[in-house]
Amino acid sequence: MLYEKDTFGAVIVDVLNTETSSIRFSDRYIGFISFPNMVLWSLEECEKIREDAADNHIKDIENQGLFSILDRIPQIGQTKVGELAKSFLWEPFFPVRLNDTILHALLLLSKHRLQVLPVMQQLDAALIGFVTQNALVQLLLQSSELEWFNNVADKNLSDFRFEGQEHLSCVFGDQTVADALKLLWQNQTCAVAVVDRQTKKLIGNVRNSDIYNLVKNDDLLRNRKILTVEEFVHTKTDKTDAEPTIKHDHGTNHTAGSLHLKNSFTSRMDSPVTNRANQTLKQVMEHMTQTNSSFSFLINDNEQVTGVITVRDVILQFAPPCVNSSIGGGGFFELALEQSGCRINNGTIIRNR
Repeated sequence: MLYEKDTFGAVIVDVLNTETSSIRFSDRYIGFISFPNMVLWSLEECEKIREDAADNHIKDIENQGLFSILDRIPQIGQTKVGELAKSFLWEPFFPVRLNDTILHALLLLSKHRLQVLPVMQQLDAALIGFVTQNALVQLLLQSSELEWFNNVADKNLSDFRFEGQEHLSCVFGDQTVADALKLLWQNQTCAVAVVDRQTKKLIGNVRNSDIYNLVKNDDLLRNRKILTVEEFVHTKTDKTDAEPTIKHDHGTNHTAGSLHLKNSFTSRMDSPVTNRANQTLKQVMEHMTQTNSSFSFLINDNEQVTGVITVRDVILQFAPPCVNSSIGGGGFFELALEQSGCRINNGTIIRNR
């Protein structure tokens, strides 16, 4: 259904007892699941079944494409969405309402690993849309030139410590597409860097969104254990001739486009989004929004990958500290607290005297 409707993901609705009047309509929503994660799970399960099978009938089924796998292997195709929670394929459901502040949205996205925030109507609790991480970064950029924003955004990337600098997912160009897919699944990451084995230079990337190309093209899927990643990133797709950056005032269009499988606003697989350590956080934010990317690879002067920055890494620099945690605050809010005569001590906001 998601493939047919060109939808990146869907909200999961619980089956409630309609006779129970005390349950709010909004409580029906219990999670969010994405199309790429379901495809990766299906391929992993197919591999497990194939290893246990005594004959080659699974291989014959695979040669007919993903939907043949779902139709002809009931252990996969007949799995209920609720059962996928065991594999941690769900994202939690944390909605925002139209009168919520941007700070509230920043806190949710920084505290929880969410791709989107569902937007609910205030009165009838109906689901009316989604807020993406990139959309929030675009809103933050509207504060450019303001002191509180520049105090954080004008710092060089070398002044920050990002999670991706220690947990970079990477494959060599001569490895197979199956190897890249396995890394995407095992590391639950948004992208895998593709580097040349000899020079270690970055030559491309494989993202969660690129899984759509495998589903659309049965030849790519059936040859994933033979086709090299370098060959795959140079494969002609719907995005091959797409403009890699968004100009003028089309931010709304390309942010909404990220919720589609056929997203022509993203860069090509062989043209990964990159930045250097001597650039500022603001430059990264602008680059991410212009390319509608959820990440940017850090490269050195030799074009070798040294790390990756995600949109969530950016959001963390502006998000309010959680007073129930042991963190000491940071970024914009640390500066804001200092200017207001407050500080954080052991997870508690304290006013200075």
